[in-house]
Amino acid sequence: MNASAAKTESRDKPWLFRTYAGHSTAAASNALYKTNLAKGQTGLSVAFDLPTQTGYDSDHPLSKGEVGKVGVPVSHLGDMETLFAQIPLDQMNTSMTINATAPWLLALYIACAEKQGLSRDSLSGTTQNDLIKEYLSRGTYIFPPRQSMRLITDIIAFTYTQIPKWNPMNVCSYHLQEAGATPVQELAYALATAIAVLDSLKEAGQVPDRDFARVVGRISFFVNAGVRFVTELCKMRAFTRLWDEICRERYGVEEEKYRRFRYGVQVNSLGLTEQQPENNVYRILLEMMAVVLSKDARARAVQLPAWNEAMGLPRAWDQQWSLRLQQIVAFETDLLEYGDIFNGSVVIEAKVEELMQEAREELARIEEMGGAVAAVESSYMKGKLVESAAKRFRDIESGDLTVIGVNKHTETEQSPLTSGGDGGYMKIDSQAEAEQISRLNEWREKRNHDQVTKTLQDLQTAAREGKNIMECSIACAHAGVTTGEWGQALREIFGEYRAPTGVGRASATSNDINSLKEVRKKLDLVSTKLGRRAKILVGKPGLDGHSNGAEQIAVRARDAGFEVVYEGIRLTPAQIVNAALEEDVHIVGLSILSGSHGPLVTEVISRLKDAGLSNIPVVVGGIIPPEDAATLLKAGVAAVYTPKDFDLTSILADIVNILDTTSAPP
Repeated sequence: MNASAAKTESRDKPWLFRTYAGHSTAAASNALYKTNLAKGQTGLSVAFDLPTQTGYDSDHPLSKGEVGKVGVPVSHLGDMETLFAQIPLDQMNTSMTINATAPWLLALYIACAEKQGLSRDSLSGTTQNDLIKEYLSRGTYIFPPRQSMRLITDIIAFTYTQIPKWNPMNVCSYHLQEAGATPVQELAYALATAIAVLDSLKEAGQVPDRDFARVVGRISFFVNAGVRFVTELCKMRAFTRLWDEICRERYGVEEEKYRRFRYGVQVNSLGLTEQQPENNVYRILLEMMAVVLSKDARARAVQLPAWNEAMGLPRAWDQQWSLRLQQIVAFETDLLEYGDIFNGSVVIEAKVEELMQEAREELARIEEMGGAVAAVESSYMKGKLVESAAKRFRDIESGDLTVIGVNKHTETEQSPLTSGGDGGYMKIDSQAEAEQISRLNEWREKRNHDQVTKTLQDLQTAAREGKNIMECSIACAHAGVTTGEWGQALREIFGEYRAPTGVGRASATSNDINSLKEVRKKLDLVSTKLGRRAKILVGKPGLDGHSNGAEQIAVRARDAGFEVVYEGIRLTPAQIVNAALEEDVHIVGLSILSGSHGPLVTEVISRLKDAGLSNIPVVVGGIIPPEDAATLLKAGVAAVYTPKDFDLTSILADIVNILDTTSAPP
């Protein structure tokens, strides 16, 4: 077929243009949304801060330092109304990256629309609502897996009748890749999650059999695309075919439109580098091409990270640059004028078949375990991700995986993009948290407390009796209930959960042992000096659930010969200091990627001093700007590591030297 014959009769519509945005306050985020929409963005993608994501109010002790840092704080209906002020929700397609509190944020969104005078069926958008991947990667879960599954199905059963244009779930493989998933693992674990949800929905009986195919058709996916362009493109074609196969064979869905693999994408943030960050622009472009070039597997919505996200929050100009990249590809090129340009490619077809076969095999293993929930509870999937991430770290260290500017071609000129007074990224207003707490207190004072009490009691009754909680949650929203109150009401019914870390399942390779030989030798000498085996506490203070780095340090420290204490995510500084005291550790390592390192680290150091443990050195890792690193060092931190410090063996050697020079026997 020649090129002209392959050309379509009319130009295809482009995908939705989005940027993932939200910071500081609802008012500041609203201004950013309106600015981006005026620049040609066609959909919203809301980033919520960690207290909102984990069901806490902004003034909860665990929220300290986290308010407005990685997204917008939404504590009640007033915040939601401010967030969408002068944005007509019936004309907007809104994606909300929210999981444990998805029923609540959707309830607030519906209540906000109703306050605008809009009907529920006029709304369109997506709630991510994928709790399974939260246990594996991002860590914003609250409740145990089976109770979380029940809340997922409540949203699905509610939306398909009340908000028929809404996607009630994004099965999210994006964060699986960020946690180390290979393409096969991303395929298998995402599809296993979708199967678990649909099976649970059938068992719950909230959807009649006659409507089940229509509900299947509302399930969407949110994927990742890395820089290995051909593999990622083939992965998306494999996703499309495997989903069609599952819908047809497992669920008997006959209508093709209900079997379509509908997905949005944010391209890879894991591969963005702090070193030579201008190179990230090329990475982002190549990653986007993997999900838009193949028409038969093209994304429905695309949001791109900004070039500087390995350093800090993007500014409005940085987001505009990413938006313009999408618009140039969609409107200036001839991409949307042709059919699928890869059909008939022997190379592409062979790779797609290979990925599909390996994914089917992994799906079969998960099925034998009892499905995705069982594979979470047993730590099978988490352990596999930790192993895959460990391999990636090893390959970068050894040079087997080339990353330009990091382990090859590291010589560079000074970048004009980072030489300005702001360092090349946005800094959050230090007063934003206090102002948010003040507004929250004012909100509590003005509402009808009897109505709040009644709606929360109704919510707990519905949860206890197994009824759908959505209508009760919407009533809570209108009554003025806060995010923390909604979360606490359900914590009292469902309990809380601490997921397996997967660290114990990761095994060292012979290469790991060889690379650590000198570190192990030095650590043996230090341990002799201390009178017992050196012990490190790896801690995750605050609400940041991105545990990849902490897990890899814990695994590598164990392989180097340390005794390792790692209790997972979401700990208060008080809990970390208490663990240091009870476990009698020699050094504390803190991992924080949410930008809340300042208040959390200084509180840990202060509490260590109060507990008589000021002799224990503290090292810190995270996305920490140079000026913040200097402040932490001045406050008593022994060393600061950022994404540029990719060599874990060198970090461990450094930690052993710190321990040798600063720690005395207890």
